[in-house]
Amino acid sequence: MSVSISSTSPRNFELKGKVPHANVTQDQLTAFAAETVTTTQRALPEPLRALACTVPVHYETAPDADTLAEGFPEDILGLFSGDPHGSSLAHDQPQPPQIILYLENLWDYAEADRRIFRKEVRVTYLHELGHYLGWDEDELAARGLD
Repeated sequence: MSVSISSTSPRNFELKGKVPHANVTQDQLTAFAAETVTTTQRALPEPLRALACTVPVHYETAPDADTLAEGFPEDILGLFSGDPHGSSLAHDQPQPPQIILYLENLWDYAEADRRIFRKEVRVTYLHELGHYLGWDEDELAARGLD
């Protein structure tokens, strides 16, 4: 089975413990993130926008035990899993593509600043979308999405 799994980890950031949520709930973080993803998608040129809208985005609090068991860091910001767009299927049961954003980690990375949180959601979403498009880490870095 050749499923692509790519992640975004904090960029040059040491997590020094959990940042207080400053009275922000999980529902509010989800709403901020979903609004940011929607705004980001709308700003994409066609036909990229149409492709981006076909990839489900899931908003999770933090990575689950299975994700961590695969070797991803505890402070992972986002994850793309599934077959990249346009790839030939190398197995009988392809995994549908999806992007997962880890809201608590993004909030911690942003140090509880809503403006920074939205910026990091945007960058992380575009990074993971880039993996869907088949871009590797060097191509993402060249586009400022590392």
